[in-house]
Amino acid sequence: MKELLETIARGLVVNKDGVTVTVDEPNEENVVVYHLHVAPEDMGRVIGKQGRIAKAVRVVMRAGATRVNQKVAVEID
Repeated sequence: MKELLETIARGLVVNKDGVTVTVDEPNEENVVVYHLHVAPEDMGRVIGKQGRIAKAVRVVMRAGATRVNQKVAVEID
């Protein structure tokens, strides 16, 4: 799942070296939180107008997580 998020993010940004993903341990509700870090100049590219790209990234991650019986959340830092 981490590789999926990194691949999606690197396809969106200009500074591909600025993309990092950290993963938290599952919380009490068994949700794994992925933190996406990008360069400040690429933040708008990842979020998109009115958050549409960020929402689409979250939808793809949730769909991928259901295939491996996980619950995920994506936070863009």
